[in-house]
Amino acid sequence: MKDDANGRSRANRRIAASVLLLTLTLGAPAQTALRAEGGAQRAAAGQPAPAAIPRRPPPALPLAPGFDVAHFELMAQQLVADQRVPGMALTIVHNGRVLSARGYGITDTRAPEPVDAHTVFRLASLSKAFAGTLAGMLVHDGTLRWDSRVVDYLPSFRLRDPYATQEITVADVLSHRLGLSHNTYDRDLERYVDYHTLTQKLSNAPLACAPRTCYGYQNVAFSLIGDVVFAATGDFYAQQVQRRIFKPLGMNDASIGLEGILASPRWARPHVHGRGGWVSLTPKPTYYQVQPAAGVNASASDMAQWLLAQLGHRQDVLPAPLLATLHQPLVDTPGEIRGSSWRRTRLTSAGYALGWRVYDYAGHRVVFHGGAVQGYRGLVALVPEQDLGIAILWNSESAQPSGLLPTILDRALGLPPERWLDVEIEDPTLYVQAAPATPGVGDAGATATKANASPE
Repeated sequence: MKDDANGRSRANRRIAASVLLLTLTLGAPAQTALRAEGGAQRAAAGQPAPAAIPRRPPPALPLAPGFDVAHFELMAQQLVADQRVPGMALTIVHNGRVLSARGYGITDTRAPEPVDAHTVFRLASLSKAFAGTLAGMLVHDGTLRWDSRVVDYLPSFRLRDPYATQEITVADVLSHRLGLSHNTYDRDLERYVDYHTLTQKLSNAPLACAPRTCYGYQNVAFSLIGDVVFAATGDFYAQQVQRRIFKPLGMNDASIGLEGILASPRWARPHVHGRGGWVSLTPKPTYYQVQPAAGVNASASDMAQWLLAQLGHRQDVLPAPLLATLHQPLVDTPGEIRGSSWRRTRLTSAGYALGWRVYDYAGHRVVFHGGAVQGYRGLVALVPEQDLGIAILWNSESAQPSGLLPTILDRALGLPPERWLDVEIEDPTLYVQAAPATPGVGDAGATATKANASPE
C-alpha cells in the first residue's frame, strides 16, 4: 500500500498517544525506575519482574509410566534409515542426568560420515535463548537492566516514531515487543543486505503498534541486543557468549558464526530436496549476520549441558531467580496455537519470554523454541515441573522429525497417544541396551550419563 505524509503523521500521532496512555496507565510507583542518561528517572512499564523463588524448590514430578528413551532413539534411527533426513541428533535430560545424547545418520550425502554426539549443527533461532540468557547474566551482575533503554546504549538507534524510539528497552528487544511488523527486513537480509544497513533502515520501517502492545517476531531488530552488549561491556557478543556460557557450561563443541561451524572438526552439512534425493550445500551466511538471533552452532553433547543449565542444574552459572525471569512470558502469541497439528491439538495458550516461547501444553508448562534456516531445523523444549529437557537437531528442511518432540512430551506427561510421527517400529523393549562400545553409523553417542555437575 502506498504511504503518504498525512498517513505517516496520523500513524505517528496514534502511536504517540498509545505510548502516552501506556506510560500513564502503567507508570505507577510500583513500576521499576530506570536512571536514564543525565540522571533523569523514568517508569518502565511492562518489564520483567524478579520472580518469587521458593527456598527449596518442589521435587520434580515423575515421568509417566512407559517413558522409554530407547523407544525414542529407535524412532530417530528409523527416520534416517528411511532417508527422511540425512542426519540428526537427539538429546534428552532428566533429573540432572543425560539420558541420551546421540547422533543418527550422516553429515553429508556427498562425503558421508556418521553423525555422533559431537557433530555440530546450526541452531538457527534456538540461538535467541542464548541472547536472552547472556543479557540476563549482565542484568544479574548489574551491567544492564531489563528496562535499560536501547537508545541510551545505541544513540543512533531510531524507529519511525520518536516516542517509540525513546521507549524501547532491552526486554522489549528480547521479547519482540518493539511494535514492528513480523520479520521486518528478513527478506533484505536474505538478499545479502548487510546488518548495519538494515539496522539503519529500521527508522523507516512501519510500526504496527506502540511498544509493548503487540508481538512481532524479529531477527534484525532482535540482534540489536548484540550491539547493546558491546556498548555495555566493550566486548563482542560472540566472545561474551563463549566466555560466559559455552566455556563454564562445558559446551566444548559450540561456536558462533560461519567461521565457527567451518572450523569444527565434525559438522553436519545442510541439505535440501533435489531430483535425486537430498542435496548437500554450503551453509548460507545470511542469518549468521544476526548472531544473537541465529548465530549459534552446537552438538548433541552441547545441548545436554545447555538443557541442564536451563533446568536449574548449574546454579553457579545460571541462578534460579534468573532462570525464572528468562522463562516468564511477557507477551501473548496466540498465532502459535494455530500452527502445526500438535500445537493445534495440545496448546491452550502461548507467549514469548526473553528468547523463549512458553506454552500451556495440555495443562503443563513447556518452555520451547524452534529454529530454521536453509538446510537445518531444530527444536528445544523444557518441562520444568518434570525436570525434563529435549533437543532435536537435523540437517535438512524436512518437517518430519518435528513430530518426535510432541511424541516424547506426550509420553512424559502421560497424555493420550497421537500419531505425530509416521514411523513403524517393533516393540521398543527389544532394544533396551547400553550404549554400544563402538557406535556405528547412525547411532553414536551416550545414554544415561551424568551431567557436568556444578560445584557443591
